[in-house]
Amino acid sequence: MYIPQRQLENLKKLISPEKVVVIYGPRRCGKTTLISKYLETTQEKYLLASGDDITVQEYLSSQSVSKLRGFVGSNSLMVIDEAQRIRNIGLNLKLVVDHIKGIKVIVTGSSSFDPARDIGEPLTGRKYTLKLFPLAQMEINQTEQRAETDSNLEARLIYGSYPETVLTNDNSLRERYLKEIVGSYLYKDILELEGVRHPDKIVRLLQLIAFQIGKEVSLSELGGQLGMSKNTVERYLELLEKAFVVFKLTGFSRNLRKEISKNARYYFYDVGIRNALINNFNTLQMRDDVGMLWENYVIIERIKKQEYSGLSANNYFWRTYDQKEIDFIEEREGALYGYEMKWKKAAAKPPKAWVTGYTNARYEIINRDNYFEFIT
Repeated sequence: MYIPQRQLENLKKLISPEKVVVIYGPRRCGKTTLISKYLETTQEKYLLASGDDITVQEYLSSQSVSKLRGFVGSNSLMVIDEAQRIRNIGLNLKLVVDHIKGIKVIVTGSSSFDPARDIGEPLTGRKYTLKLFPLAQMEINQTEQRAETDSNLEARLIYGSYPETVLTNDNSLRERYLKEIVGSYLYKDILELEGVRHPDKIVRLLQLIAFQIGKEVSLSELGGQLGMSKNTVERYLELLEKAFVVFKLTGFSRNLRKEISKNARYYFYDVGIRNALINNFNTLQMRDDVGMLWENYVIIERIKKQEYSGLSANNYFWRTYDQKEIDFIEEREGALYGYEMKWKKAAAKPPKAWVTGYTNARYEIINRDNYFEFIT
């Protein structure tokens, strides 16, 4: 079964002559499916190639206009899957769109470090970027009723939202799939491409992060636990962000004396991956980390909504030195919105420092009663 992807309509809007549409996202999140669904709707003659193909790599890293023309041929649309595998892909795509009149280009990448360097700068003014995530609840809504969503909530917190975990009801298959993803893209994308010297430590780093969701991370402490320098920990975390494993929120501050803004908090792009890393697929009743799962799940679903709906916002957390905090801050449309994630339906007042420091800011508890509207 196909769950309609929100980025499909955005892709259709962005494709235009002499432009490159770059689609980033984790492996297995649906980039190839998105491309396939788009190609089903187009009447244009297209070339579909994979960056894993040695012949494709040879042509698209050649920096030869004649070779590139020969590769594109009479096609008006060129689609390159896994473009980050191709050396100097950015420069070569610049030559394509600059020298082949009317050509439209789509490229996908399952990591952002190579495309960010090789695609980004050469294609300034010549590209659009779309970010793809594991399925968003606002997409899944098209195939399930609200009552089904509520009954599936526990499974989403345990197994996440990758298409294959959403489309099967077999928990043993979900576990096997998530463990395969962890072994596949963590090692293949990060360890091979970037030459990480201590693969066991980068997995251990992720496991430590998994137990610190919603808490500020000290790079020095992590380094001490792992026997690595602070700088190495920082580099590894940057790689994990660029490979769409984790993302960070920084502290919000308008320079009020009591606010902490230096450290960051890390979250996973998918809670199923987080649970696979620590090998914990227990039911919620048997867990002591439900609050962490809830916070991570709601925040990443909100970020998906921002991306897919064109909701422009800067995202932060907020905390003071005397331990008053708000999980998620959105700065948008000239206003501040504070959101506290609560699995248990407890009432709570906004911190006094937040109210007095930001008199026009909003504050809301996100729990199981109102999360659906917040993320969809």
